[in-house]
Amino acid sequence: MRAPATDLPLMLEDVSLLARAVTILDRVRLTFSAGAPTMLVGPNGSGKSSLMRVAMGLVPPTSGRVTYGGRTGVPPTRRAIVFQRPVMLRRSASANLVYALAAAGVPRNERSAATQELLDRVGLGGLSERPARRMSGGEQQRLAIARALAKQPEILFLDEPTASLDPAATKATEDIIRTIAAQGIKIVMATHDLGEARRLGGEIVLMNKGRVVEVADTQTFFTTPATDAARRFVAGELLV
Repeated sequence: MRAPATDLPLMLEDVSLLARAVTILDRVRLTFSAGAPTMLVGPNGSGKSSLMRVAMGLVPPTSGRVTYGGRTGVPPTRRAIVFQRPVMLRRSASANLVYALAAAGVPRNERSAATQELLDRVGLGGLSERPARRMSGGEQQRLAIARALAKQPEILFLDEPTASLDPAATKATEDIIRTIAAQGIKIVMATHDLGEARRLGGEIVLMNKGRVVEVADTQTFFTTPATDAARRFVAGELLV
């Protein structure tokens, strides 16, 4: 039997992205492979969110190409993304998930059980009938992650999922991300929190001005960074 197609490794090959003559991504060469989470760090406007949108397939690159397991033009059936401010449907938490499961092609008779399993997976099992828009910021973020998991993705992109959350909500979200990663889903996550990057990441990608400045395993990045920009960034200095 033929092995099922995989989107990994996901490779960006000399990818550039321009918007009205402004360079958003500049000849990015990067590979996301199976394994521990990859954390994207860098100052505001460095291109982290744009990189994830291009890798997800939501935005085509201006030049260069993106390959998924060596293939191009692959639909995002095995990839999912959670934005920093996810939009909740005007319905209950469970109904949000039923909608996502239907969109993912899950048979109707399996959706009820799948909904409860997803709610339990993100610690929202007791909030199934709560209106999603009345949930706290942390609860909404976890529900958004559950909706993404409805696709059973191989790769999950997370755009600053703990931004603006209090410490308790941040810990709850980080615990879920660790569990997801341990289940074999590749996490690619943008964060401004270097402590979070250190706690969650197996690999760190530093970006600045649309370019990849440094790629290293987490321990190496924080203890012996190879570039001056990375040393300054880890030390808390501004990259301009």
